[in-house]
Amino acid sequence: MTAEISIGIGPSPARRDLLAKRIRLLVAATITYNVIEAVVAITAGTIASSTALIGFGLDSVIEVSSAAAVAWQFAARDHAVREAREQRTLRIIAVSFFALAAYVSIDAIRALAGTGEAERSIPGIVIAALSLAVMPFLSAAQRKAGRELGSASAVADSKQTLLCTYLSGVLLVGLVLNATLGWSWADPIAALVIAAIAVKEGRDAWQGKDCCATPAAAVTPSAGIEADSCGCRPGCDCCN
Repeated sequence: MTAEISIGIGPSPARRDLLAKRIRLLVAATITYNVIEAVVAITAGTIASSTALIGFGLDSVIEVSSAAAVAWQFAARDHAVREAREQRTLRIIAVSFFALAAYVSIDAIRALAGTGEAERSIPGIVIAALSLAVMPFLSAAQRKAGRELGSASAVADSKQTLLCTYLSGVLLVGLVLNATLGWSWADPIAALVIAAIAVKEGRDAWQGKDCCATPAAAVTPSAGIEADSCGCRPGCDCCN
């Protein structure tokens, strides 16, 4: 019989509190930016009759719901309470991914079916370019803090933000091509690819694959199960 070896490699309580505070600030910044992004995108999309821009704005609304779920989880000061809220938060994020995939798919199919041609939108191009510049930094910072803390929900929400980066790139290319070359089909084709990615991320979040369920500090690997330097076991995406 092989004895189990406990390893205390997780963050200290003080470090956990610092990481939780950092995640709360990042989530607040994400919510604030996405509210502004949603208002600008939906308004510009309505004026230009652009379903892509309106869809992008609604994606921002979905992102706010995902970030708000993480904010609710990390509003608890006690680490044990935050862990107890983890699974419910993951489910909310997963549903947000599925809702986003459904809307983007329907919107893309409608655009390919030729339900109307959008006019060019300079405000839409500006907000897409700005999001492409801002979102990767917010996503990377939250993902890094979530990995160290061992929070699957924080990592999953950072993927939601990263998905917004992809959508921003897709939207920007589509708007520019539509404004310069009249290639209205480019955006919906790329959007379908993004929808497929959203389904995968939603499934992973629902199954809790974004990070080890057990915090690194509590990892007790036994025979045949090895943990890496940050406490993740095989199959975990926490340290990838």
